[in-house]
Amino acid sequence: QHFWKYDPILDAWITPEMHVIQKDFLPADLIRELQAAGIDGCVAVQADQSEEENEYLLKHAAEYDFIKGVVGWVDLMNPDIEERLLYYKRYPKLKGFRHVLQGEHDRALMLRPSFKRGIACLEKHGYAYDILIYPDQLGYTRDFVASFPNQPFVLDHIAKPHIKDRYITEEWKAAIRAVAEYPNLYCKISGMVTEADWYHWKPEHFHVYLDTIVEAFGTDRIMYGSDWPVCLVAASYQQVLQIVQDYFTPFTETEKAAFFGGNAINFYKL
Repeated sequence: QHFWKYDPILDAWITPEMHVIQKDFLPADLIRELQAAGIDGCVAVQADQSEEENEYLLKHAAEYDFIKGVVGWVDLMNPDIEERLLYYKRYPKLKGFRHVLQGEHDRALMLRPSFKRGIACLEKHGYAYDILIYPDQLGYTRDFVASFPNQPFVLDHIAKPHIKDRYITEEWKAAIRAVAEYPNLYCKISGMVTEADWYHWKPEHFHVYLDTIVEAFGTDRIMYGSDWPVCLVAASYQQVLQIVQDYFTPFTETEKAAFFGGNAINFYKL
């Protein structure tokens, strides 16, 4: 999930049709949702690509114990990347980093030598990396993940398939199976409602996507993500949670505990 103090310039990605989230979302707002849902902790993920964002999220994490970890941003192509990572070692709640690859003009940016050098530094210093992409980048992601067999990666938002179109593409399914072959890659089951028809989605629209992810990754490499408050454009926190709670009802208590917390604890070293 995310926090922000809304700024129409910095947060220009929040378009007019997303007006419901054109406001501040702070820890005091989230804790009510978590308590109502019976969830005792979360990981805060960057929404702005700046080191100021890291300081902002880490400040919240220092103040609120329910924020168990932070995924920040750092310029992975910076020649001084190692120096920056050494600086962040003073913050034990900083668990990993993310770059908004989905928005890059160069769809294969992750394969540039300078970017991969940054990932090698993350591996050296024990940080996780969140992969935020669109489906057209899944092929590059396979090569990317294969280059770093010891680096923990997690695929955000099931790679944002086009759920709104109400059809499952065989290309997406095949690409998901291909990347899931790498045991160092986990997958967040999150962000689905925002890729669906915001006003007419039904829980069953997500089942084929959930089936594909669970079959590909198993129950030890998937984790629940609310994507709050972005999810609010299409659903409440409780509705997002209910989709996966209902889907996972037939699973064992051990599998559910892993999906709703255990796997995230292991992956991010919470």
